Amino acid sequence: MAAERKPTFAQSLIAGGAADTVKTRLQSAQGFLKAGGFRGIYKGVGSVVVGSAPGAAIFFSTYEMAKQSLPLHGQLAPLNHMISASIGEIAACLVRVPTEVIKTRTQTSSYGSAATTSVAAAKIVLRHEGIKGFYRGFGTTIMREIPFTSLQFPLYELLKLRLSLALGARPLRAPEAAICGSIAGGVAAALTTPLDVLKTRVMLDMRVCTRPSVPSSHIDPSFPNIQNESQIPSLLARFQQIRTNEGPRALFAGVVPRTLWISAGGAVFLGVYEWVVGGLVGS
Repeated sequence: MAAERKPTFAQSLIAGGAADTVKTRLQSAQGFLKAGGFRGIYKGVGSVVVGSAPGAAIFFSTYEMAKQSLPLHGQLAPLNHMISASIGEIAACLVRVPTEVIKTRTQTSSYGSAATTSVAAAKIVLRHEGIKGFYRGFGTTIMREIPFTSLQFPLYELLKLRLSLALGARPLRAPEAAICGSIAGGVAAALTTPLDVLKTRVMLDMRVCTRPSVPSSHIDPSFPNIQNESQIPSLLARFQQIRTNEGPRALFAGVVPRTLWISAGGAVFLGVYEWVVGGLVGS
């Protein structure tokens, strides 16, 4: 039987926050260059810094507690990991989605010169859409994250188990866990890219085409997602719209950078998480 660490809630919370680290323009309907190309590629980073660590902490603490609480072990362990990861993602998205909304709108210059920073974009969203505006795309994000985690974490746990057994049933070191995290993240990222594209498009939707505090002259006229509330399509309509107007390949826009980024991120994210957990559990 492979050795497995069982961190406490507090240890998972600390490790998740410490582990979190750091394609949107490729997925924008504007196209990569019109959305800004390589200019200002760090736009929106402020919102990510504010929300990523808490989101990761919430995910891992929820995931570990659910994994230890569910009566699903042995051959049912993959189902345990799928359910636990899904619960963790739903909890984390309560923090993650608002930061994603601000990040995507800032990165693609949705508000033009009226909002060049995350704080300015957040103020515009709050003023014109209220709290609800920060959760635009929440359902789509859940639709993307649950399939992603349902693939990533059972595969990650399986790879860890197999590698641990191959190494004499000892706990994995951080670099070894990082390799498992990279493979699992890359596979899950590639397979769920269409859902990520759909999520990005929904988050870039505007509720109102003109705003008193955001003159139309300040908004990129080529931006196609500025529309009246009644014109905002449903998720299925948005999916069919992308497939019909842009072709199936558009659903995999950004698949290469997304896969590479999440593979690298999975190595760092899960490697650091296991390293911190190992230090906390062993101390």
